[in-house]
Amino acid sequence: MARRGSYAKGVARRQEILESALDVIGRRGYQNASLKQIAEVVGVTPAALLHYFGSKEELFTEVLRTRDEHDLMAPHPADPTDAKAAFVDVIRHNTEVPGIVELFSRLAVDAVDPEHPAHQYFLDRSERLRESIADAFDRDDRRQAVMDPATMARVIQAVSDGLQIQWMIDPAVDMPGIIAALLDVLYPPKSTD
Repeated sequence: MARRGSYAKGVARRQEILESALDVIGRRGYQNASLKQIAEVVGVTPAALLHYFGSKEELFTEVLRTRDEHDLMAPHPADPTDAKAAFVDVIRHNTEVPGIVELFSRLAVDAVDPEHPAHQYFLDRSERLRESIADAFDRDDRRQAVMDPATMARVIQAVSDGLQIQWMIDPAVDMPGIIAALLDVLYPPKSTD
């Protein structure tokens, strides 16, 4: 019985660490979020963080999963015409958490290595995101894609990821506006003629 309670405490502590790390990275940025700073916020040692996650890369991968649970993988909008607005809202939200965007972009590059702890996360996330995009826009009877849904979803994802890098270099880049314009081109309203 004690083991079960101990396990529950460990799960709760792990989640507390993830939430704190998400907050620290979101506020201070990826470059300024050391294991020591995250540990201080939670009230543990850096060694304790590694006990729960194994490495900084694994911790940061789990931080991105936690962010996805909060922001990106929300249920589809009830009204399919909200698909564009929902996606643009996610992009707009990203402008409010530059540290998380930087973490995502840096880990995405590192995760090209199949041995990196984030490799499978990015493969799985990309597949789910593309399926979600294709499905959401496919349900919109008022619009018609100019290409097959899988290709369209991949183009939207590629532009979105690329815009994040441009935005990190130049915060004047209007990510939500550019994505909205792209979606209008890739998924224009059906003609009523």
